[in-house]
Amino acid sequence: MKRYAYYMSCINESMTKEVDRSIDFWQKDLGLEFIKLHEGTCCGGSNLDYVSPKHFALVNARNIALAEKMGLDLIVSCNTCLMTIRTAKKQLDETPALKKEVNDILKKEGLEYRGISEVRHLLWVLVDDVGLDTIKAKVTVPLKNYRIAPFYGCHILRPSKVLGRDNPLAPSSLDQLIEALGGQTIPFEHKNRCCGFHTLLVAEEESLNVAGEALEEAINSKADFIVTPCPLCHTVLDGYQSKALKQAHIESSIPVFHISEMVGLALGYTAKQLGIKRHIVS
Repeated sequence: MKRYAYYMSCINESMTKEVDRSIDFWQKDLGLEFIKLHEGTCCGGSNLDYVSPKHFALVNARNIALAEKMGLDLIVSCNTCLMTIRTAKKQLDETPALKKEVNDILKKEGLEYRGISEVRHLLWVLVDDVGLDTIKAKVTVPLKNYRIAPFYGCHILRPSKVLGRDNPLAPSSLDQLIEALGGQTIPFEHKNRCCGFHTLLVAEEESLNVAGEALEEAINSKADFIVTPCPLCHTVLDGYQSKALKQAHIESSIPVFHISEMVGLALGYTAKQLGIKRHIVS
């Protein structure tokens, strides 16, 4: 059993509860044990570092230190949490004075940031740690009848100097997972582009234009559904899909799945068990 400290992101605890719900069903099937960090705090998204760099480093040093106290790597299922926490880790590892400053504060809680735990995405754990062959062997309901559009999103790919797992111009890990589950990936130009989430509240029209373009390509390519490793991408592509397509004058729709749900379906769990009925698009 491979054990990890699991970072509970804000979005999964509020809008996309089905992500963690589905992981809970199949993690042991793949030899995984995710220990939820109930004491973890918000990573600050992609905003806190601009408002208060010191607090940005501190809260994320604390999140990593909680995993280090357990002797485990820190795993996330949100792209923005991944980019944010890895950015903080890079700053702490490269700036001894900052590391000392945050540790002087963390020691009041009995914590210390040492920089020994890796910060990784759920997708990477599935592909690299569990392995594609193991996943293939566990599939009971192959997704062989589905054409699937892989939508990576930004923050699992860029900036590459912080992330470094996939080639941001030609990512492959999500495609490989889809194929291991028996699905057929389609050529998808928007696979490595932005979903528009982070401008949604300040520039909704522009945000929906970005989402609409990705949705339109998937629909025109006859994809059966889109799958994404990011709950923020899912929130836009699913939750705001009707508005995005209406703005683009497109009368159609397409389901959007989390990778955790796609894995669950291929391992034999039902849509009801996985929480798929929580989605806006049927």
